[in-house]
Amino acid sequence: MRGLLVVNPVATTTTERVRDVLATALAADVTMETVLTKGPGHGVELGARAVELGVDVVITLGGDGTVNEITNGLLQNSPLQDGPALAVVPGGSTNVFARALGYSASPVEATGELLAALREGRSRRISLGRAEYGGEGRWFTFCFGIGLDARVVARAEERRRKGRRNSAGLFLRTAAGQVTRGTDRGAPSMALETTDAHSFPTGVGLPIEEADARVAAAGEAAGSVEERIALGIVCNTRPWTYLNSRPVLACPEASFDTGLDLLALRRVRLSSVLRTASQILADGRGPRGRNVVRRHDAATMRFLADHPLPLQMDGEYLGEYADVALTHHPQALRVIA
Repeated sequence: MRGLLVVNPVATTTTERVRDVLATALAADVTMETVLTKGPGHGVELGARAVELGVDVVITLGGDGTVNEITNGLLQNSPLQDGPALAVVPGGSTNVFARALGYSASPVEATGELLAALREGRSRRISLGRAEYGGEGRWFTFCFGIGLDARVVARAEERRRKGRRNSAGLFLRTAAGQVTRGTDRGAPSMALETTDAHSFPTGVGLPIEEADARVAAAGEAAGSVEERIALGIVCNTRPWTYLNSRPVLACPEASFDTGLDLLALRRVRLSSVLRTASQILADGRGPRGRNVVRRHDAATMRFLADHPLPLQMDGEYLGEYADVALTHHPQALRVIA
């Protein structure tokens, strides 16, 4: 088996020792090349290179941002029937994707679990979401956000660049500050349109345009629903994120085997945000109430904002855009899990 090990050397919990242990452990089962990422966007290049070289598996040691870049490199043109599989070893601060696949949060324990999966030939196909915005297209593995959620990610990234340690506490303090200052409070700022997926297959290996057309056609047949909202969180699986070891279930029914799920608020007020946050953390049933909009198993979503709003994808800030279209792609990526 041929493999490519992609290491993000600046990821929060990635160390040279962990990298060496992982490379040594894999050497017995995989003919491995190890490459260190050089900066933003390099992971996309490495994922595309893995497809060109015809390797069997790409293994990432880094955080969710590294996973997202490799995924976008692997699937640049379209989902592949016989392309490289993706395997992940957690090396970031939260590692939502790795843990959603069932891996331990510890890199050492996850390495042992990955080796067992490789030796047993265990893999599965999972769905992905794709976002089109500002003339660009990008895949996401577990979450997408527009509005307050993305603004918090942007502010937290700024604080990290100034030397703050990445942690659950940093995001909680940043979120509290954003809501208190009222940046996103007031009337609804965007229109939302969704169409149901009902977990239908689009086929693997179709060009992106054809797969998107099938998703849209099936969604139109199922009918669309429109709302006015102030913020949106889209989940492709659960959890949405973690508070240390505690999973945060914004969309409790979300799964790699169904369409996209949504949690949205019609208005952002301090009281409503606090109520929704407490419901997310309370009982696993998810947020509810007159201010809450939820969707399960959606094929498409479109956000049309009154003015450009911040976006985040898999925990990485993307910038501000006013028109964003999401599509669900079943069985788009093969993973070792």
